[in-house]
Amino acid sequence: MYVTPEQIQAANKANVEAVLAVASTQFAVLEKLASINANAMKTAFEDSIANARALIGAKDAQELVNLQSSFAQPALEKAISYSRSVYEVATGANAELSKVAEKRVAEWNENFVSVLDKVTKNAPAGSDVAVAAVKSMLAAANSAYDNFAKVTKQATEIAEANVAAATETVKGLSKAKKAA
Repeated sequence: MYVTPEQIQAANKANVEAVLAVASTQFAVLEKLASINANAMKTAFEDSIANARALIGAKDAQELVNLQSSFAQPALEKAISYSRSVYEVATGANAELSKVAEKRVAEWNENFVSVLDKVTKNAPAGSDVAVAAVKSMLAAANSAYDNFAKVTKQATEIAEANVAAATETVKGLSKAKKAA
């Protein structure tokens, strides 16, 4: 069994496509993060200017203290919103990169099984045990990969639930503080 130039070309094309998909995903993530950071910096700058103007206009120490304490809540809410936005971008990037990885693993498995079948046809008599062992090893590796993917998905879901719970807790504390 020989590797043909067409097979090499197809493998190279698949590898380049995978690299381009990863690069495209990373570029999109960087673009989103840059936008989020630019908006956060612009808002923080504008808030700082507004807060400084408000503090300059304070008539007495009590008004100054009240103004300073009133600045904390919006800043906390903006920090939570920023964190949530970054988390959403990271989660989306993880999902996209996982799709690319799953596709490449599936292609690799398909190619490996195809090569193994060709080798089996040309293998000498008595090599059935070795081929069966390799197929068994491949099935075990696929099973381990599937289990890893499931655990990763569960961990992501737990992290998302924790972020949502933390956000709700902070919002609840904010409402309680406002009511008091």
